[in-house]
Amino acid sequence: MNDYLLSVVLGIIEGLTEFLPVSSTAHLRIAESLFHINLADGYWKMYTIVIQLGAILCLPIYFRSRIARLLSTFPHGETGDRKALTHPLGLTLAAFVVTAIPAFLLTKVIGKHLESLYIMGTSLLVGGVVMWIVDAVNARWEALGPNAPGSRIRTWSMEAMSLGQAVWIGACQILSAVFPGTSRSMSTIAAGQIAGMSRASALEFSFFLSIPTMIVATCYDLLKSLRGKGANPIGVSQIDVHGWLILAIGFVVSFIVAYAAVAWFMAWVRKRGFAPFAVYRIIIGALVLAYARKLAG
Repeated sequence: MNDYLLSVVLGIIEGLTEFLPVSSTAHLRIAESLFHINLADGYWKMYTIVIQLGAILCLPIYFRSRIARLLSTFPHGETGDRKALTHPLGLTLAAFVVTAIPAFLLTKVIGKHLESLYIMGTSLLVGGVVMWIVDAVNARWEALGPNAPGSRIRTWSMEAMSLGQAVWIGACQILSAVFPGTSRSMSTIAAGQIAGMSRASALEFSFFLSIPTMIVATCYDLLKSLRGKGANPIGVSQIDVHGWLILAIGFVVSFIVAYAAVAWFMAWVRKRGFAPFAVYRIIIGALVLAYARKLAG
């Protein structure tokens, strides 16, 4: 396949899957096998970091009004009963810290697991089952709304979140770092629902948490790659005009597709929930495990 067309296709895959609870890492690995490219190669490894950064940068733009409002109410919140640590921005930072420290300490384990199709397939399948069960349990209360007596859903907006919920979600997000295929989005959304959050509030917090988490992680990996450090590094001087153009195409395509995916996903979840994504995860997970067994002979 032509390199430019390949960059467009990979950018679309990253943009579509980065924020949907289906694991962008697993889908890029599947694409690697289908298109016979080596994403562990220095250049292509950097390419995946660049297109991931393109997808992530759509969030501050998409949520710009929401972010501006949160900044204007910091630290007391819209109702004046919040502190710096319990304001939505403080809760996002707290969850980020809970995730970042263990993830950094487990860097070698994470790198090893990224190569395992068995782990990806199992994570996709198990995560799909968990997501389906959790969403099904909450579905009845979602339909009844916030005023239903005895509802297990206590938090209908990010402004009403507790510090305990944020810490719990941050801890669960570690699973997506250690076990590729789990999906950062899936782990944070399901964790929020388990902690008594509505679909919409869990999804919104998942998006906000991904901004610092993924920007820091991708920028760190990109810096190492450009400085010629880490596994299979590539320095800036090794990239020609053709290489830079492929990176630019992937970045722009990923940004545009991710922006559209976020807008669609927010509207879909409020009305229909996560069950279709859970079913998709289970099917893809089973196929990845079958493919892994075939490769093993």
